Amino acid sequence: MTATMIKEFRLPDLGEGLTESEIVSWKVNVGDTVSLNQIIAEVETAKAVVELPSPFAGVITALHEQPGTVVEVGKPIVSFEVENDAGGQPDAAETVAPAETVAPAEAVAPAEAAAPAETVVPAAKREPNLVGYGAVVESSGHPVRRQRTFAAAEPPRESAARRQVDAAETRPVESAPAVTMLDERPRSTPPVRKLAKDLGVSLEEVRGTGPGGLITREDVRNFVGGEDVPAAAEEPAAQEFPATGQGEREVRTPIKGVRKLTAAAMVSSAFTAPHVTEFLTVDVTAAMELLVRLKAGKAFAGLKLTPLTLVAKAALLALRRNPTLNSKWDEDNQEIVQFNYVNLGIAAATPRGLTVPNIKDADRMTLAQLSTALTELTETARAGKTGPADLSGGTISITNIGVFGIDAGTPILNPGEAAILAMGAVRKMPWEYQDQIALRQVMTLSLSFDHRLVDGEQGSRFLADVGALLADPGMALAMA
Repeated sequence: MTATMIKEFRLPDLGEGLTESEIVSWKVNVGDTVSLNQIIAEVETAKAVVELPSPFAGVITALHEQPGTVVEVGKPIVSFEVENDAGGQPDAAETVAPAETVAPAEAVAPAEAAAPAETVVPAAKREPNLVGYGAVVESSGHPVRRQRTFAAAEPPRESAARRQVDAAETRPVESAPAVTMLDERPRSTPPVRKLAKDLGVSLEEVRGTGPGGLITREDVRNFVGGEDVPAAAEEPAAQEFPATGQGEREVRTPIKGVRKLTAAAMVSSAFTAPHVTEFLTVDVTAAMELLVRLKAGKAFAGLKLTPLTLVAKAALLALRRNPTLNSKWDEDNQEIVQFNYVNLGIAAATPRGLTVPNIKDADRMTLAQLSTALTELTETARAGKTGPADLSGGTISITNIGVFGIDAGTPILNPGEAAILAMGAVRKMPWEYQDQIALRQVMTLSLSFDHRLVDGEQGSRFLADVGALLADPGMALAMA
């Protein structure tokens, strides 16, 4: 008979030193047999909803946390019964015990007792998987943050607003709460669940028409009789706010996830970097006419070209002549870091809140490649599937407030960046053209920059260059 053992998997740090995550949903039940790297759960971090692969191949014996629970990194979330590896040693983030002899509750040691926090297990003896091994827990009980691999300035993150007392450490593995109804929970994505909650719809009553019975946004809208719910716009969708039911005088929503991270980041940015905002109104008729011609051409067939595509390309070209806007202030080392690459951030309003995913090495892309990257970024953000890696390492950002009909604003810098460009709505207005008053297509650009890094002259030249490229796209030949 093959010997087996129980292993507890602790919530890993999913990137960027995050200290907690929320269990969105389980994809497995107690008793299920899973393979290595099989998706077992959806977990929401402060930045994104990510799928959690299984670190072991074996049988699920316990699910320690219910969906909706905020869990600290390093806390056990699921137990497995696996074949005993005769030569293996337990990982510092695992509790190991023979499956046949599980001790009573008062005799089970906490997970930390499996190996001291200071113990380092050789990497060669640790089982490889897609999610790492979890953060090692200090004696204080707080997870140790991993060393960051990208020196992007970020505000300190607060501790969890609410934490659950983990009773799993003092009870036998068998007595952990077994979630037996998970397969009966309707299948849907986090944005759809958010929409259903806002509309007061119980997903148990909705029939899913998506693949495998997946409930879509359209299913929820149809269930409420075709109620006018804003669909995703051409650019990232606007934030959806809870609908107040009749008789309710106020609605309270816990501050967590993206909303919590965004609030901390914006406060830190606003009160750390001295912001300056400049405005420029531009006749973009030539750029809009170019957009029409490009859409009709074979080279861009099937691509989604928008005003944002042209503004992004113009900004990337303007950075070549104004590189100081592609830099950051390193307070710790008292240095100014100028980047020789551009990771272009695009502010996206999603059902989970404001995020700024970025396109890596956008300055090396052609217009067609940039169009494809923007489309993929938008669709991923809209679905709430943007990963932590895509939300880190930005060097300069663009926010498209024009999709909401807004002309101008004073955007706050994304932490760690020197500038952010806001593009307003394209409007037909009377405008001076060739010494005559004509009806032209006009856009207002708003540029906020960190005055520690960017002088007024540098910021003005960059904004003027972007405007010149949009007013006369042929200027790109002079900047290439």
